[in-house]
Amino acid sequence: MIYILCMNIATVVVFLLLFVNSLQASELNASIDGLEREWALAYYQADEAKQKLAYPVLLDKAADLVKRYPDSAEPKIWLATLMSTNAAFDSPFGALSALEKAKMLLEEAIAINPKALDGMAYVTLGTLYYMVPGWPVSFGDNEIAERLLKTSLEINPNGIDANYFYADFLVRQDRAAEAVGFFGRAAQAPVRKHQTFADTQLQNEAKVALVQTQQRKSNAGKNRFQSLFTTASIEAD
Repeated sequence: MIYILCMNIATVVVFLLLFVNSLQASELNASIDGLEREWALAYYQADEAKQKLAYPVLLDKAADLVKRYPDSAEPKIWLATLMSTNAAFDSPFGALSALEKAKMLLEEAIAINPKALDGMAYVTLGTLYYMVPGWPVSFGDNEIAERLLKTSLEINPNGIDANYFYADFLVRQDRAAEAVGFFGRAAQAPVRKHQTFADTQLQNEAKVALVQTQQRKSNAGKNRFQSLFTTASIEAD
């Protein structure tokens, strides 16, 4: 009888723990979705003054989520993303310091759950690596950037972010021919129902970038073709 009673209590405790964990996960997901929507509204508006006012509020919300969910990767990813975005309004020294902290947060998030938010930590960290200056100023490194961005594509091959930022990296490396396909995938990627605005905005950017990259690729080919005649003309003279 005592054994049966203990088993029943243990079962109740297990179900209560599962319920609490499920409730916390639901609350966290809702908070992350809301944070992403608010960030997108701030980021994709033209008024920089409003952006400058919005980011500190969002940073506080993200920092609070990190405190409430210290073992979850998602809040760390979004705090790092907001730090990176807000760095544009900081002093050069302050910006570099913020980006270093963002890097650490993203590395922590990857250690917790590398597939969180469809590999977003890899996208953001990879983007930082090719955007920031290299040593001795900061941690920029194109080889590491490419490795991280390719990892994000392995996790989420059809993601808008993963394809767009890898394509952007390739363009910056004068690899326009390779970038075309990834911009094309980003332009055709499925839009998430709970983040329609953010995904649609980035998709539109991908479509513009695709056209520009195709033109750049075409012009590069023409320039190489024209250089043959220029060289031949010089040699003939």
